[in-house]
Amino acid sequence: MQFHHHGYVSGDPRVQPAAGVGLNRPEELPDEVDVLIVGTGPAGMLAAAQLSMFPSVTTRIIERRPGRLAIGQADGIQARSVETFQAFGFAERIIAEAYRITEMAFWKPDPANHANIIRTARAVDDEMGISEFPHLIVNQARVLDYFAEYMANAPTRMKPDYGYDFQGLTVTGEGNYPVTVTLRHTSGPDEGHDRVVRAKYVVGADGARSKVRQAIGCTLAGDQANHAWGVMDVLAVTDFPDIRTKCAIQGAEGSILLIPREGGHLFRMYVDLGEVDPASQHSVRETTIEQIIAKANAILHPYTLDVRNVAWHSVYEVGHRLTDRFDDVLPAERGTRTPRVFITGDACHTHSAKAGQGMNVSMQDGFNIAWKLGHVLEGRSPESLLTTYSEERQVVAKNLIDFDKEWSTMMAKKPEEFEHPSDLEDFYVQTAEFPAGFMTQYTPSLIVGTPDHQDLATGFPVGKRFKSAPVVRVGDTNPLHLGHHATADGRWRIYVFADPALPSTSSATDRLADWFAKSPESPLAATPAGADPDAWFDLKVIYQQPHTAVDINAVPAVFKPLVGPFKLTDYEKVYATDPKADIFDLRGVDRSGAVVVVRPDQYVANVLPLTATTELGAFFAPVLKAAPAAPRQAVSAAAR
Repeated sequence: MQFHHHGYVSGDPRVQPAAGVGLNRPEELPDEVDVLIVGTGPAGMLAAAQLSMFPSVTTRIIERRPGRLAIGQADGIQARSVETFQAFGFAERIIAEAYRITEMAFWKPDPANHANIIRTARAVDDEMGISEFPHLIVNQARVLDYFAEYMANAPTRMKPDYGYDFQGLTVTGEGNYPVTVTLRHTSGPDEGHDRVVRAKYVVGADGARSKVRQAIGCTLAGDQANHAWGVMDVLAVTDFPDIRTKCAIQGAEGSILLIPREGGHLFRMYVDLGEVDPASQHSVRETTIEQIIAKANAILHPYTLDVRNVAWHSVYEVGHRLTDRFDDVLPAERGTRTPRVFITGDACHTHSAKAGQGMNVSMQDGFNIAWKLGHVLEGRSPESLLTTYSEERQVVAKNLIDFDKEWSTMMAKKPEEFEHPSDLEDFYVQTAEFPAGFMTQYTPSLIVGTPDHQDLATGFPVGKRFKSAPVVRVGDTNPLHLGHHATADGRWRIYVFADPALPSTSSATDRLADWFAKSPESPLAATPAGADPDAWFDLKVIYQQPHTAVDINAVPAVFKPLVGPFKLTDYEKVYATDPKADIFDLRGVDRSGAVVVVRPDQYVANVLPLTATTELGAFFAPVLKAAPAAPRQAVSAAAR
């Protein structure tokens, strides 16, 4: 975390100086906004948190409830999400309070007595080292609290506007605010009354029954599995030995997915209620909590479950549905206009909860669209950038539904229906990368290059998330993870992995640095006049030598930008290899050097040689507009 570059800060450095629209933010929802986000679920709150870092963009997020969510339905946090939390500054705190999954136990009927269950296998949660971050379990409400805190401390001083229910919208296409939105007060003195807000863009994050989705003519299409599950968060006394371990339990009477919860006592059970008659008109949803508990006890035999308190429970039927588009542009309109309304999360994809993916994939939806809206509204990028949202995220949602269908079908099987006794645990281990959140790979587009030079950095696949690795910061000799220094500030990251030479005018790295600093084709040339040199692009260099061999004074100036009103040198962009874990070896970076370009949402956009300045300039050219006037405050001035 960097601060003091605007002067001495005596308070909490996480509270950034108010800037732009945050200087005089009105308490009441204004009549005109740049972005209106509907719904304070995970997708909406992450999108709002990201947009809170764009001081010139007026963003408001509304919620029909009168206040914060007290208890959420989602609880699984994949490692990819924890990576994202790191960028928003609260990974360490949420890890400390969450339940951490390290193993999963598998229970099946005892061959000697089919009515009883026995433990048959254990699986390490991440034996392949997919991420340095853990797999967590924590209530969705706490995740939303952390994003709310981040928003409140951001330059825009954003906070949710509670007590507004979305009623409908019209895309007029006219004026500066071409989307007219009708809202209804759900609490307070104006309860029941409607009001109109005009917006440049609307993001629907309002769940599976999304009114925003309906307003743009999208429908969820898919199928029902005709299988029901009861889910309960409970405090109980039991002699089941793995009650504090994630378990897949397949008994003679059905299946249970057991998820221990944060706090050391609470746990969640997904209890198999069996096949559902399609003609029953969803009568299974009337199953009582007492019936769910009784079924759980039958499955757990010979162990018993004495439930003392029920925090929450529900009954659901497995369904998998997906919309044909994630924005308001009809297929016939593609290429004729850019979208104005977007849907995220459960509004555009629904599935079972047992794979623990809903909240996680929804948050990545929010991350994807938010930085793009920020760049367009701040004048960094053309509106065509917004067309990539639906193109990218719809594929991800389809892959999620395909995975969840397979996993939920396997969880519903009876043990004797498997071809091999270990099929369930084998599937869990072999597909670990998907539920961890790391299978997403965006295809070439406006913001993803072709993998022509992938051999220069095989550990940073183009289109996949940037997988961090240890380095040593030269200026203060601190060992750290390179990716952990990338905050959710809306900037592109450009990592220059140096050639074997130390800083010198004859090295390929120094010649590239000179191009970055002086060429009109350099992406840095688009940075607004008067803004910090790294306001839009965070340019870092990683040398192959240990930090003791790198002379910080010899490093090109472009890697040591002068920032803030006092033009102080930023020493946190120059790195060396960690002798215990060389990043060049760990990530397959060629010793001739490479440039790795990373998007604001942490996905690798391109890998190029140090000499490929023409290609690098050409990649960024369509993503950037001509350098505009300086915004009221550059994002990085408050973000670092």
